[in-house]
Amino acid sequence: MKILACDLNPQQTYRLITGIVVPRPIAWVCSRSLDGVLNLAPFSAFTFVSNKPPMLGINIGRKAGVRKDTGRNIHETGEYVVHIGDEALVEPIHESAVEHPPQISEVELLGLAVTPSDHIGVPRLVAPPIAMECRLHQAMSFGDTGAEFIVGEVLAFHIRDGLVHEGKIDSMELNPICRLAGPNYATLGRTITLRTLAQTDKSLMPGSVRL
Repeated sequence: MKILACDLNPQQTYRLITGIVVPRPIAWVCSRSLDGVLNLAPFSAFTFVSNKPPMLGINIGRKAGVRKDTGRNIHETGEYVVHIGDEALVEPIHESAVEHPPQISEVELLGLAVTPSDHIGVPRLVAPPIAMECRLHQAMSFGDTGAEFIVGEVLAFHIRDGLVHEGKIDSMELNPICRLAGPNYATLGRTITLRTLAQTDKSLMPGSVRL
């Protein structure tokens, strides 16, 4: 089967590509409007882009050419919190994807507890095992629909006790949920552990000259 990208409209492309790029981690983003309304929404086009300083990238689309509440809030305040939810939070994460008017707070609607952040004005959720306080670094628009790739610097990590071992997150203990196509989610399931690959010292390769 062959499908030409030029024959697809944005909605058809979205349905296709979200079934191809799987599984996807979910950034559960809490932001605050200039009026003080807390917005909460999940985004699965999400990754990290830098480790010094730590930076996260999230693709946030537009609706009818207009920024969604999360995108608008981040542009206006420059602050937001990215949470990583576990399996116990899959239902509120799913419900927070419902679009509401800007004056409606998904945090209040879902009855989620918050606590003040340490470095930004946007509070963080209490329930998720991981929360990352972020400050907007850069926003770049891509494509015809005006979707933006928003990059933020992580100022602080809040991690549930017991998840970090020797500086690394215990992924199985974290038990994060990920997004598939449509209203479908998955957990880590079976993992495959391979031996650590040794890094080649190029200075010792044949023909190399050590200075």
